[in-house]
Amino acid sequence: MAKSNQKSQKSKKRRRSPPQASQTEKSTLSLKEQLAQKRKANLAKKEFISLLTTAVGGGLFLGILLFFAGGIKAAVPGVLAIIILSFSYKYPRQALFAFIIYVPFGGTITYYIGNSPILQLAKDAFYIPALIGVWQSCKKQGLPFIIPQAIKTPLLILLGLCLLTLIFINGGQQFNPPQVGLLEKAPSEFPIGLGILGLKVFLGYVPLITCAYYLIRNQKDFLFLSRLQVVLTLICCVLGFIQYLLLLTGICQGTRGYVGDALFRATLEARCYFGGSLLYSPEEGVIRLPGTFVAPWQWAWFLISSTFFNFATGFSDPSIIWRFISLASLATVFINAVISGQRIALALVPTCFVVLLFLTGQIANLKRFIPIGIGLAVILGIAMVTNPTVVQERIDSFTGRWETSPPQEFIFQQFEDTWKNVDAPIGSGLGRATNSARSMGETKLIETYFPKILYEVGISGLIGFLFFVTTLTRTGFKTYRSIKNRNFRTYGASLWVFILFISYNTYYYPLDVDPVAVYYWFYAGVLFKLPFIDKQEQANSEATQKTNKKPLL
Repeated sequence: MAKSNQKSQKSKKRRRSPPQASQTEKSTLSLKEQLAQKRKANLAKKEFISLLTTAVGGGLFLGILLFFAGGIKAAVPGVLAIIILSFSYKYPRQALFAFIIYVPFGGTITYYIGNSPILQLAKDAFYIPALIGVWQSCKKQGLPFIIPQAIKTPLLILLGLCLLTLIFINGGQQFNPPQVGLLEKAPSEFPIGLGILGLKVFLGYVPLITCAYYLIRNQKDFLFLSRLQVVLTLICCVLGFIQYLLLLTGICQGTRGYVGDALFRATLEARCYFGGSLLYSPEEGVIRLPGTFVAPWQWAWFLISSTFFNFATGFSDPSIIWRFISLASLATVFINAVISGQRIALALVPTCFVVLLFLTGQIANLKRFIPIGIGLAVILGIAMVTNPTVVQERIDSFTGRWETSPPQEFIFQQFEDTWKNVDAPIGSGLGRATNSARSMGETKLIETYFPKILYEVGISGLIGFLFFVTTLTRTGFKTYRSIKNRNFRTYGASLWVFILFISYNTYYYPLDVDPVAVYYWFYAGVLFKLPFIDKQEQANSEATQKTNKKPLL
């Protein structure tokens, strides 16, 4: 009996030994993983230090040369450019987030460093190297660069039409300039450069669709981006309100004391701490605030576009805290739409909010609509009661402008004038109606977007553009309708309404300048990534349910 017991105990020990061996293997494997992670972290640290040393050294060398050539105002941007370009290429994900952060503060940073045309393109120091990095990653991994594939053909058609204009119209102007009289001096122009810069403004940010698509990898990245946009809006709107208070209390003079037409024109000399050109003549009842942007009307379009993003986060974020933060941010957008003096913001911010309620179906979602609606109504009600004069002045300004120059008549007149003056079926040349390209040659001011496209690339280019954005809008609609998750679907619907609105908006030219020139393409990429995140979360939820499922016996 004793021998048999000893044999049975030995057999049990033998049976138990394999699990002990497997546990040893697991611990050894985890140790290897830890060592590999440490080696990877050390390697990344060395690469970072090496890149930092090289970038700073190269930047300082270039800065010294620029200092002797143009002074400190040329040296500082040169040093920063080398450092930012180097790190943006090495770390494209971080560069794209930095790019989104920089956009709303670009105007303020530009005038703090120095008013230089080069600084107007500073944000591209983040964007272009990151774009090259994304393109190289797609090439290595065999991933498509044009996202989604449905827009590939319309995009290539539009690009081909633009290249025809660049080669034959801009090229013809370059190598066969118009004749001038004997006593007239030939204008110093660079039509090819004008065309390249005009093409960059027209289609240069389209690749942001791809950048945003690959930037968002999962729900964590998506929530970080959506909340980041809310925080940026809140900060900018608080700064805009502070700017208004500084003018109201007389700390900033604005355009007080100016005479003649200067009382009614925004000027950089009246700048008040943030942003750029400003108009504030209370004695004449006129105000145009730039917020954190270069010009007042860019601030207006920032407020309009922020309505969509704050609405989306306010109704779709899974955290109730972030929904309340979005509500506060949205309230500051409404307040700034009133105090900024921008008539288009005063009209479109509340209009877009109401349209979003119906098109996204949130007006029927009483659990979320009622708290947000009541909270927003209380905040705005208090603001209106405490400042009735300001509200009445803005309403009178809006109605007066509408009666004097109705938008539909203004747009029709712009179409008619442009159609008479366009030089050829493929346009008068890329960049010829782009204000930011005026350093390269003579440009014409056209204040509506579709007539501007008609003037630059002709009727064929305008049709090509409409075909492209229509395909983008239709694909975006199909994309958001395919989303199953309610929160993702609400966010996708808000982004689609934003894309729909900007695609067919021709009043002024928001797609040519910040921030809409960035937000339109970037958040289109976010919209196209939402179905992937939706499926990813569904798969994670199903896997969690299987692991948590208890056995029947």
